[in-house]
Amino acid sequence: MNKFRFTVKIFAIAIFMFAFASLAQAQASRTWVSGVGDDANPCSRTAPCKTWAGAISKTAPCGEIDALDPGGFGAVTITKSITLDGTGTMASILASLTTGIIINAATTDVVTIRGISINGFCNGIRGINVTGNMPKAVNIEDCVIFRFANEGIRWSTTAGTVGRLNIRNSVIRDNTGDAVFASTSSGQVKGTFENCSFLGSGNGAHAGLNSRLTADQCQFSGNTSNGILADGNTGVMRVSNSQIHNNGANGVSGAAGGVVEINNNDIYNNTGNGVLVGGSVETFGNNRIKANGTDGCPGCTGVGPTN
Repeated sequence: MNKFRFTVKIFAIAIFMFAFASLAQAQASRTWVSGVGDDANPCSRTAPCKTWAGAISKTAPCGEIDALDPGGFGAVTITKSITLDGTGTMASILASLTTGIIINAATTDVVTIRGISINGFCNGIRGINVTGNMPKAVNIEDCVIFRFANEGIRWSTTAGTVGRLNIRNSVIRDNTGDAVFASTSSGQVKGTFENCSFLGSGNGAHAGLNSRLTADQCQFSGNTSNGILADGNTGVMRVSNSQIHNNGANGVSGAAGGVVEINNNDIYNNTGNGVLVGGSVETFGNNRIKANGTDGCPGCTGVGPTN
């Protein structure tokens, strides 16, 4: 009898260890997608998956999914820390009638999207939608997001303390809604935009409720409404060393409840005001504002480097 029980215990332990090993194998730290892959594969380098969605369930939290070659890898929902990297491969998402990437992660999660073209096919919902809990950070690097029926990037969260939206070397263009919109009903979203273009959309960059956005060396051009808009009672937008021109309404709009700070920008050829003050616009006095419907900075507050 004792020998039988011992055998059963050994058998049970073996099953547990096999199951644990299988689980560990299923959650790799790095997985791969390919235009000729198959989601039935383990998503390894030699047996890649076909889609981001197929690979994400086989990738461990804080892991990375890399594209091996050019391909359309499909829309995906992200619920954990992860990196999607298509650098150098012409990796893309064609998001017809859907959202390209939905991020609904925990407040401790960091998500990175790098080197991916996200095409809305003129009827896609949004390029990237950050919703639900406020993640610790979303990093968007070297991406192109275009032709969506709503926002190119929308951050609209409901729970969390501080989240960061970092966009670098990217183009968000030709969307019916804002190129980028950020707000949160709880906590604060802080954004940093560097060397980016926000073109041909509703507003170029829109700082809404509880958001503080900073842009440096960016372009806000050809948007239907404003190049830059801050509102929502607590929206703050700081823009330096940037081009703000040819927008259908105003170059810069500090609407009711919003604050915009401008430093060393070229603001020109906007249909309405170069700078419109409805809430607050703070200027370092070194911007070049000309050839707009209304030039100058009437109602602006002068500030200096020490303010």
